[in-house]
Amino acid sequence: MSLDLPAGGVLVGLGADVIEVARIRGVLERQGDRFLARVFTDEEREYCFRMSQPHKHLAARFAAKEAVSKCFTTGIGAELGWRSVSVYHGPRNQPLVRLDEKGLSLLKEAGATGVILTLSHTDTVAMAVAALVRS
Repeated sequence: MSLDLPAGGVLVGLGADVIEVARIRGVLERQGDRFLARVFTDEEREYCFRMSQPHKHLAARFAAKEAVSKCFTTGIGAELGWRSVSVYHGPRNQPLVRLDEKGLSLLKEAGATGVILTLSHTDTVAMAVAALVRS
């Protein structure tokens, strides 16, 4: 089933995730570069570590990866890896999603043409909502 969107697009999949910022901070303190290299792209790490509290931004991106994986109904694993989804920013500083080959293949299989993403975080929690859309 799909839902017609006002701009003529169609909603194909929806996913959301919430994570405690302290959880990401703890893993970062315990595993450091090993965790960063396994989960985040270079682009994401560069952006987050320019911020005064990088763990909040890392947590939001972690939630984004989970939310996108829920859109695809795959979770993170063999079909879609942690680094298959990369969050970057557009000209208005809006969060955008870059997919690797695995992600692009899943996008095509789902009949979608893009991913819409929103992120938010506080001192304690980070969240993301992602939508697969077909234009």
